Formats: sequence, C-alpha cells, structure tokens
Amino acid sequence: MALPSRRHAAVSPRGNLIRNATLVFDLDGTIADTAGDLIEAANVALAAQGFSTASPAAIRHGVGYGAKAMLRAALDETREAADEAELNHLAQQLVALYEQRIAVQTTLFPGFLDVAHSLRGRGAKLALCTNKTERLMTRLLSELGIAELFEAAAGRDTFPFHKPDPRHITQLVAQAGGRVPFAVMIGDSEADIAAARGAGIAAIAVRFGYAAVPADALGADAVLESFAELPDLVERLLGRVSSET
Repeated sequence: MALPSRRHAAVSPRGNLIRNATLVFDLDGTIADTAGDLIEAANVALAAQGFSTASPAAIRHGVGYGAKAMLRAALDETREAADEAELNHLAQQLVALYEQRIAVQTTLFPGFLDVAHSLRGRGAKLALCTNKTERLMTRLLSELGIAELFEAAAGRDTFPFHKPDPRHITQLVAQAGGRVPFAVMIGDSEADIAAARGAGIAAIAVRFGYAAVPADALGADAVLESFAELPDLVERLLGRVSSET
C-alpha cells in the first residue's frame, strides 16, 4: 500500500504569506454598499432646504468623495445653485440625517464576510481604513455586526491625517500589530491607491466600487472582480514582495 503523501501536511510558502499579511480595507464601495442610505440622506437634506431632489444615478457620482461632492452632483443635475454657506449647511444636514439611518439600505458586498472569516482563520490581520469620520465608521460597523473582524480601524479623524496621506495606512497597520511590507490595501478610489503607493505597499482595486475612474485606470497592482479571488491575489502580490526582499 502506498504511503499517504506528506505534501499536504506541510505549510507552503504561500500559506505563510497569508499568515503574515495585514489586509487593509476601505469601507464605502469596497466592503459595504452604502450608496442607498447616502443618496437618501442627500435628497432629504436638499428637499428640506427647498431644493429639488436628484436622481440616485446623479448623486451616486459623488458617493465616495464626501457629502459636498454628492450635493454638487445633485445640484448639477437639477441645475440649481448653492453658495458655499448653503453647501456647508446642506452637508451638515446630510450627515446628521445619514447618521440617523446609517444602515437601512446598506449591505455588505457579496462574499466579503466569508472571505474575511477565512483569511482571519488562516492568520491574516484585517484592518479598516476609511475617510468616514470615526463616529460614523464605528456606528456603521456596529450596525453591520462586523466590528470584531478588524484588529484596528481608523476613520478620517482618527489621526491628524487621512487618505491619500500614506500615514493613514502605515499608522493603522502598526496599530493592528502588522508589518507594513506585508500589508495590502483593498479599495475602490483614487485616494486608496495613492495612499497605498505612498506607503509602498501593494494595492488591489475593486471593480464594483464608487470611483469615477474605472478600476483598471486607478493604477492598482490588481483588480478584484469578486471577493472569492482575494486570497489568491494577496498571495500573488505578497509573493512578489518576498521575492524582492
């Protein structure tokens, strides 16, 4: 009788890459589809101040770029104007309304939860790096029931700097107990990829995000079609790092 192969019992170098990895995720447009609640808050804020409401498609162009970007996108479609003071007031109203109903329509993107648990089970550290304020980030993570997935999480105001400043990533990785050379940024926007580039780490752009720039044009090291691909992409990208060091 042939002896069973020992090949499967050994820990492969690729397995070690996952075990040593720190995976830094963006929030809006990367792990969670938050557009519906943000669009609703924008239109309610506009209507309350006497402006016309805009189509979800128009406002969606600003999702991922902040409250003012969403409002400007809406006003462009309705051909109305707001001065800076009005825009600031509208933005404050939008955020207040959004906080009250932060996870009514919001859902996690398909496959994220399964792959997050799988990667953690293989020893990877997960971290969250978002330009949402820390208050909104904390509330949304709690509402979605995923706060415990992350070793560390940082919002726009957690540190004195935020994406695209690379220190938003490097400080977060240190907080998570990871090592920067073995970190990978997963995001959907120009700010995510620029921060990763500045930090000197690999970057993955998701195809299904909110950026106005197509994922292929963001300059990431790889483009993610679905979360099922993530472990293989991480191993491939960190394998390059290992071969270069």
